[in-house]
Amino acid sequence: MIEIKKLYKTFEDGKTVLQDINFTFEDGKTNLIIGQSGSGKTVLMKNIVGLFEPTKGEILYDGRDFVRMSKRERVLLRREMGMIFQSAALFDSMSVLENVMFPLDMFSDMNEADRIKRTKFCIDRVNLQGAEEKMPGEISGGMQKRVAIARAIALNPKYLFCDEPNSGLDPKTSLVIDELIHSITHEYKMTTIMNTHDMNSVMGIGEQILYIHEGSVGWTGTKDEIMTSTNEKLNSFIFASDLFRKVKEANQE
Repeated sequence: MIEIKKLYKTFEDGKTVLQDINFTFEDGKTNLIIGQSGSGKTVLMKNIVGLFEPTKGEILYDGRDFVRMSKRERVLLRREMGMIFQSAALFDSMSVLENVMFPLDMFSDMNEADRIKRTKFCIDRVNLQGAEEKMPGEISGGMQKRVAIARAIALNPKYLFCDEPNSGLDPKTSLVIDELIHSITHEYKMTTIMNTHDMNSVMGIGEQILYIHEGSVGWTGTKDEIMTSTNEKLNSFIFASDLFRKVKEANQE
């Protein structure tokens, strides 16, 4: 569980991007952060993982305040985190197996045989059997994202962060990635936080949703509660497309 309490972020130019953010990201659920471009959701994610320092407020990892941790304590906590980047961020010069094994080589105390065993388990878990020796340039974008997921779970993290994981993927592949993240979250009871613009992801796996509007909490709820929401700003954002607006109208009939 990750708790955000009274979080503010003001940059050196005096612009306040986040103000009074309060929210709890729960274990074993896909927690989504949504909002328009420039709303502050990316800044919020960067504060949570320590890429930005909040101006004030608390970020509690199972009761441990990340903001007030020493550098060494943060390093240790980061070993409990898995990251899936927007671009997959694989090492082009490394095979699929080497990419997935990289965090184990860097941070685990396993011997080589156990590292390889764990790596192959993670590759199998994302359904990439037989791709171990392929290079990133030899596989599709969807397969690259699955490699990124396998690498992110290699250290069996308690917290999983996903930054626009469906960016650049076709709708069918996006659904595969969503379901994979969702099933892994439940299987390992991780606290998963996903930053997304993809409304298919919101309506498909949005077990808990935080809508950021102009740097503040605009709405919170589930994918089912979106359908009955009377929040005008949220509705304007979610149902901007004709398809989703028609879905909501059909549910209200």
